[in-house]
Amino acid sequence: MTEIGEKVIIVEGTSDKRKVQSVLKEQVDIICTNGTIGLARLDEIVDSLFNRDVYILVDADDSGDKLRKQFKREFPEASHLYIDKMYREVATAPENHLATVLIGANIDVHTEYLEKG
Repeated sequence: MTEIGEKVIIVEGTSDKRKVQSVLKEQVDIICTNGTIGLARLDEIVDSLFNRDVYILVDADDSGDKLRKQFKREFPEASHLYIDKMYREVATAPENHLATVLIGANIDVHTEYLEKG
């Protein structure tokens, strides 16, 4: 494994980032878009992620859908992870749900979150 994580998760905000970090066991870089982003910033992000495993984990709402569409268009090789629509936001999704979503993408999580629920 390299110093910087080979895996990158793109989330919307810092509260999403904190929530995801709390369940992660392995070193994964997390990038916040802080909502919708312009094409220049999106290109910057895409360029910096060459040869890395990229996962898009955004809220199950209109702004999350818009961001996801942008990434599908500009960065089609990224994998998309989805939280259940009933939780709407990554930051408010229960840790065990988030852990299940992440483990499904072969991202290592703390096992205690998988045992809850």
